[in-house]
Formats: sequence, C-alpha cells, structure tokens
Amino acid sequence: MESLTFYNNLPGREESVNELLRQPAAFRQIPADWHVIVTDIRDSTTAVKSGRSELVNLIATGSIIAALNIAAKASVDLPFFFGGDGATLLVPPTLLAESMAALALHQSNVKKEFNIDLRVGSLPVSAVYESGSALSITKVKINALFAIPVVLGNGLQFAERVVKSAYVVLPPPEATNLNLEGMECRWNKIPPPKGTDEVVCLLISARQESAQATVYKAVLDKAEAIYGSHKKRNPISLPGLRINARIQKIRTELRMRQPQFGFLEWFKNWLYVLVAKYWYLSSHTGQKYLNELVQLADIFVMDGRISMVITGNRTQREQLVEFLDEQEKAGQLVYGIHVSRESIISCYVQNRAAHHIHFVDGGDGGYTQAAVLLKEKLKG
Repeated sequence: MESLTFYNNLPGREESVNELLRQPAAFRQIPADWHVIVTDIRDSTTAVKSGRSELVNLIATGSIIAALNIAAKASVDLPFFFGGDGATLLVPPTLLAESMAALALHQSNVKKEFNIDLRVGSLPVSAVYESGSALSITKVKINALFAIPVVLGNGLQFAERVVKSAYVVLPPPEATNLNLEGMECRWNKIPPPKGTDEVVCLLISARQESAQATVYKAVLDKAEAIYGSHKKRNPISLPGLRINARIQKIRTELRMRQPQFGFLEWFKNWLYVLVAKYWYLSSHTGQKYLNELVQLADIFVMDGRISMVITGNRTQREQLVEFLDEQEKAGQLVYGIHVSRESIISCYVQNRAAHHIHFVDGGDGGYTQAAVLLKEKLKG
C-alpha cells in the first residue's frame, strides 16, 4: 500500500523549482517496483510538417488520460510528463497491466483511424536503477490549483531509449475498454498574450547527470530574470481563448475517444460546443473555469530534462539564447528551440468545477521541432 500511494503521499512543496534544486533532500527515489510507461509517435516530424500538429498533441494527451482514468478508479495519483508527440508516466505495479492494455487499444485505434504509429512500452524502475541511471522526484505547487512532478536523473530518458529501440505493436485485449472520457480539443490556436508577440518552446538537457540540479537552476534563474515569473511567461491568457466548433475538430476528438460514434453522438457534442461558447462568456461558473484553465496550463516539465513553453518578445528570446549558447559552449548543456506565433492546447476535464488540466505546445509542433534540433546537437 505504501508503494501504491507513494506519489499521493509526497508533500506538495511550496518553494519554487529554482529553490528546490538547491535541496537534494526534497527529492525521493521512485520505488523500485514501479514502472515507467513511455508513449511516442513515430516520425512525428513528418506528421507535424503535414499540418497534423494538433492531432499529434491529442494522441499524446490521450495516452496520459487513458492511464489517469484507470488510476482515478483506485484513487491513485500518477506523475506524468507531456512531451508534445508522446508522454511518460510512472505507475505502481498494481496498475501496470490495466494501463498497458488500455494503451494497446489506444495504439490500435490511432493506427486504424489516423494511420499514425504510436510506440507504447514500459520498463521497471528497478531496470532503470540497474542501468546506473538516477531517478528521483518531488512535487511542486506551481500555484494554489496546480502541482507538478519534478524529476532529476536520466532514468526516464533511459526508459524512453529502451522503448523506442524495442518498438512492438501490442495486441489489443478484447476485454479491456479504452476510457478517454474528459479528453477535449475544443480551443482555437491561441495567440500570445497582450504585450508579447511570440511563443518559444525549449528543450534543455544537462550534459552531466550529476550536474542537473546546478545547470537547471541556472537556466531557470536566467529565464525568470529575463521573462519574469512562471505566471508572467505563461502563453495562455483569458483573452486568447476562443472555442473552435469546426465539424472536423469535433469529429477528430470523437474518433479518438469512441471510433464507433454515430450521428447523435456527434450532434450532441457539436451542440455542447456551441452552448459552451455562451456559457463561458455569460456565467460566473464559466468565467471561473476559464480563469482556472489559465492557471492549470501545463507549460513546464522537468523529467530529467527541461521542457517549457514561454511567451515574450524577440529581445527577451535573444537574451536567453545568448545565455544558453554560452552554457552550451562551456559543455554544461544542449538545447533545442522553436519559435511560433501561437500555442496549441489539449485538455483533460474530469470535472469543470474542480479537476482539469491543459496540455500546452507551441504552434507547428513546437516541442517536436525543438526535439529535432536537440537530437542533431546530441549526435554531434
């Protein structure tokens, strides 16, 4: 039971991520009997370049939601990490089989409906430790509504490499249901907030595992000095949110969630989206939800690397890039960057009054494009 509720029982730290990186005692080792689940879209770069970036994000979001809906039944919290074209989750042993069965169905459905190959695999945390990679975690309260997992060590990247190198198509079990309830993709692409004019996706990897805390603290301190607080660099703003009621968008969401949907199900969802436009604007509850959405935007991920989506102007970006170039030349880190004029958001809404989270990527597949640059540098 202690292992099952390991992440539930981690205290949410009030300090900033910058501060916690100076406190090794704030991080706990993941139990060795847990498992790393990795999902990843093969050749996501081609999908993004062909204009399917929102679909790529939705598939990655679906892989998180499939596991979270299973965990919710057991009242278990799972650490998860959104990567734009895939995701990583940490799960206790009692939830592994059901989670992998659901993801096998997700993999099969994505191939059948969209002709996209989704890698799905898992690795015991014990195997991560046996490889010599570290894996420690803490939980950070970004604001009063939102806490995120923060990981140090190369363990999740090791698991990702193993899963990608051993890609197999999992046989979808007939007895398992794929529950993607709560998955939504109903927002237009979101322009930068007033006073900013670009959205930057950054992926940053420390050269030395043992130096991650020091390197990442320096990066976050610099980003804060240039762009301001986490709240100020959030690319999602209330004025930028616009409901998208396009038929194709609703149809894509339904094909992901329940491929055998009929006209009545489509019409119900389309009508719901139309009504939601007015509900968000005219009701106190709707306005409260939108304000919470901005606070619950998942714009910062630390899974042994830093992944973040921030908004600002060209001068700010050039200042940060100058710093990152210096650190890269000094052998401290490697980074990938992509700049766009908008953000993409996909959502998991369990309850509009209490429980929802919103996954953010840059326009044109920002994370995917930044990853291409990062991989090229790592090869060099």
